[in-house]
Amino acid sequence: LAVKDPTAVERANLLNMAKLSIKGLIESALSFGRTLDSDYPPLQQFFVVMEHCLKHGLKVRKSFLSYNKTIWGPLELVEKLYPEAEEIAASVRDLPGLKTPLGRARAWLRLALMQKKMADYLRCLIIQRDLLSEFYEYHALMMEEEGAVIVGLLVGLNVIDANLCVKGEDLDSQVGVIDFSVYLKSDDDIGGKERNVQIAAILDQKNYVEELNRQLNSTVSSLHARVDSLEKSNTKLIEELAIAKNNIIKLQEENHQLRSENTLILMKTQHHLEATKVDVEAELQTYKHSRQGLDEMYTEARRQLREEAQLRQDMENELVVQVSMKHEIELAMKLLEKDIHEKQDTLIGLRQQLDEVKAINVEMYQKLQVSEDAMKEKNEIISRLEDKTNQINATMKQLEQRLQQAEKAQMDAEAEDEKLKQEYVNKSESLQNEFSQKEKQLLQLETDLKIEKEWRQTLEDDLQKEKETVSQLRTETQEIVNLKKEFLKLQEKNKQLKSTCEDQEAALQELASKLSESKLKIEDIKEANKALQGQVWLKDKEATHCKLCEKEFSLSKRKHHCRNCGEIFCNACSDNELPLPSSPKPVRVCDSCHAILIQRCSSTVP
Repeated sequence: LAVKDPTAVERANLLNMAKLSIKGLIESALSFGRTLDSDYPPLQQFFVVMEHCLKHGLKVRKSFLSYNKTIWGPLELVEKLYPEAEEIAASVRDLPGLKTPLGRARAWLRLALMQKKMADYLRCLIIQRDLLSEFYEYHALMMEEEGAVIVGLLVGLNVIDANLCVKGEDLDSQVGVIDFSVYLKSDDDIGGKERNVQIAAILDQKNYVEELNRQLNSTVSSLHARVDSLEKSNTKLIEELAIAKNNIIKLQEENHQLRSENTLILMKTQHHLEATKVDVEAELQTYKHSRQGLDEMYTEARRQLREEAQLRQDMENELVVQVSMKHEIELAMKLLEKDIHEKQDTLIGLRQQLDEVKAINVEMYQKLQVSEDAMKEKNEIISRLEDKTNQINATMKQLEQRLQQAEKAQMDAEAEDEKLKQEYVNKSESLQNEFSQKEKQLLQLETDLKIEKEWRQTLEDDLQKEKETVSQLRTETQEIVNLKKEFLKLQEKNKQLKSTCEDQEAALQELASKLSESKLKIEDIKEANKALQGQVWLKDKEATHCKLCEKEFSLSKRKHHCRNCGEIFCNACSDNELPLPSSPKPVRVCDSCHAILIQRCSSTVP
C-alpha cells in the first residue's frame, strides 16, 4: 500500500471542514433570517475552521518583535496588496481591548465578513505566493490548490448579512475547538434537498448580480480617477500657458525699453561727438596762433639778446623775486605737510576701526571654536548613547533567544504530551502525575514569558528616551550650523568693510594730491596779487580789444593781464612762456616787461 502524505491528508480534512462549515452557515442563515450576530454558533464554528485553515503550515519566525508567528502576519500583508483593506487594518490596530496578534487576526476576519470582502482579500493574498512563502511552508493549505478552493467557497458568504460587535468581545482568550456534532447528517437534511437546490439557485443569481455591481463600481471609480487626472493636467497646462504669456509680455516690454535706451544713448553720443568736434577745432586754431606767436617771439628774443645787454640786471632782479617765491613755496609745503599729518591722523583712526573689526572677528572665531568644542562633546555623548543602544539591542537579542528556547521547550512538551496520549491511552492513571508536572513546567514558562515581556517593555521605554535625547542633540547641532552660517556672513561683511576702507584710503590719497596741487595754485595766485597791489586793473567792459593786435576778445582770444605794467593782451599775442618750479606748466610772460601774465575771468569771456 502507498503511504499517504500526512500534510495532504490534513489539507483534505481542512477543506472538507471548510465546505461543511460554509454550507451549514449559509443554510442556517437563510432559515434564520440572514442577519447574524456574534453569538450565533455556526458563525463561531466558521471562524474556528478559518483560523485552523490559516494556521496550517505556518512558519515559526525567529524575530522577537514581529507578529509573523501567528496568522496576523499574512493578514496584515493584505493592506499592501489591496488598498481597500487599509481601513480594516487601521480599525483593528485602534481597538483598545486587543493585546495579542491572534486577537487582531480574529477581529480582522470578523470585519472582513461584515464587509463581504473576505474572498477578495484572501484571493489577493493567494495570488502573491512569493510573499506567502515568507510566512508559510511549501506544503501549507494556503500555498496549495485547496486554498484557492476555499477562497471560491467564501464567495457564497456574500449572501449573509452579519452584525458583529468586535469592540467589547474578548478575542484574545477564545479557545478554537471545532464542534463536529454540528456537521453530522440527520433525516431532515436528507428530506430537504429540493429546497436547498432552489436556495442555491437563488444564491447564485444574487452572487452574479453582486459581482456585476462590484465590477461596475470598479470601472466607475477608475473613470473618476482618469477624469480627475485629466482635470489636474488641464489646470497645470493652463497655468503654464498663462506663465508663458506673462513671460512673453515681460520680454517684449524689456525689448522695448532696451530699444528706447539704445536710441537715447545714440542721441547722447552724437551730441557729445559734435561738442567735442567743435572744441577740438577751437583748440587747433588756438594752437596754430600760439605756434606762430612763439616763432615771432623767438626771433624777437634773439634780436633783443643781441641788442639789449642791459636786461641782464633786470633778470638778476627777477632771480631775487624767484628766491622770495621759493621761500613762499617752502611755507606752502609746510602747510601741506600739516594737512598730510591731519589726514594721517584720520587714517590712523580708520585703522583703529579696522583693528576693532578684527578684534570682533577674533571674538566671533573664538565663539565658533567654543561652539565646535561643544559640538564635539555632543558628538561624544551621541556616540555613548549609540553604544548604550547597541548594548540594549544585544540584551534584546539575548531575550529573544531565551524566548525562542522557551517556545521550543513548550512545543517539545506539547509534542511529548500528544505522543503519550496516543501511545499510552490505557496507562492514563500512571501518566497523570507526569502530565501535571508538564503543566507546572508550562505555567513556569508562561510566567517567564511574562517577565521577559515586561523587561522588553522597559527596554523599549529606555530606547524611546535615548531617541528623544538624540533628537535634542540634533537640534543643538542644527543651531551650531546656523551659528557657523552667521559667522560666514560676518566674515563677508568684514571683507566688504575692508574693501570700502581701502577705497576710502585711495580716495584720501587722491584728495591729498589734489589738495597739494590746489595749494600750489593758490600760492601762485597770492604772488600775482602781491605783485598787482600797486597796479590798477582795467574794467572788463573797458578791456574789449587786445593791446598789440587790437582785435576783440572772444572764446579763442582770451584776456591775459600783465601784473607789472598793467597791459592786457590776448592769448595769441602773449605766447612767450617761462618755466617756474612752483607750477607744473610754463607761465605766460609779458612781451614788454617779461612779467607773469594772469588770465582774467568775467561773466562774458572765460
